[in-house]
Amino acid sequence: MKPAPFEYHAPTSLEQALEFKARHGDDARLLAGGQSLVPAMNFRIMQPGMLVDLNRMDELSYIREAGDVIRIGSMARERHLEFDALIKKHTPLLHEAVPFIAHPQIRNRGTIGGSIVNADPAAELPVLMLALGARLKAKNTSAERWIDARDFFVGMFTTALEPDEILVEIEVPFMPANTGWSFMEVAPRAGDYALMGVAVQVTLDETGKCQQAKLVYLNAGEGPIDAQEAAQLLQGETITDTLMEDAASHASEKEITPFGNVHTSPEFQRHLAKVLTQKTLKQAIQRAGESQ
Repeated sequence: MKPAPFEYHAPTSLEQALEFKARHGDDARLLAGGQSLVPAMNFRIMQPGMLVDLNRMDELSYIREAGDVIRIGSMARERHLEFDALIKKHTPLLHEAVPFIAHPQIRNRGTIGGSIVNADPAAELPVLMLALGARLKAKNTSAERWIDARDFFVGMFTTALEPDEILVEIEVPFMPANTGWSFMEVAPRAGDYALMGVAVQVTLDETGKCQQAKLVYLNAGEGPIDAQEAAQLLQGETITDTLMEDAASHASEKEITPFGNVHTSPEFQRHLAKVLTQKTLKQAIQRAGESQ
């Protein structure tokens, strides 16, 4: 199929793009990597009246170190995240998880900002932003603001961005000392949307007890699901196999709300969440111990 007719604009600066958003709001759809929007337009699931193509704006494509954080321009390609040395050194969870995103051809075009703003519950990057404690910078023609990832994702394909705002930058803190990480997912085939996935970070104190834990799930509800109660079971404790099983059971039975689909049932998704939680926790704790 072909998309419905639309106006096309290709600004060469952020200022020009913001002016389009100021004048047209949600009627002006932003084209970043186009890996979700263009197929949706081809099937006429979406029929925007205007496309504002951000691909000529090099000013939003960067990955740089700033103090104890990594700053990533919203038009940075997923493939760049995959091979960037700063990402690998300071946020290894992100480095480990990016190759799970679809296929290399899609990662060549897909952008970090496009995936985050699309807010697909089955996508990896929204989950990672929550697990990493990222902040997201939104801008309009007159102001800018930082939004914590936990406040950014407000529902299925819905974010806290206002109609006149553009996501321009992502700030990811360096991984804390004595921290381990792990990302795992199960998909019908490599590159397919995952039936279930989980991102884990665990920080240990000097005695080996859990100081902080994050367990965030994809395809487990209307957005990325942060299992805070399960994480709380781990904090302050020496993590044993029994405790890992308790946390996995709590998260999979009490905190996620999977819908199921043509490939799986909600019950099987909960089973996958429990198994993946135990496996990721074990790997994260092992890595945290090795870093001490």
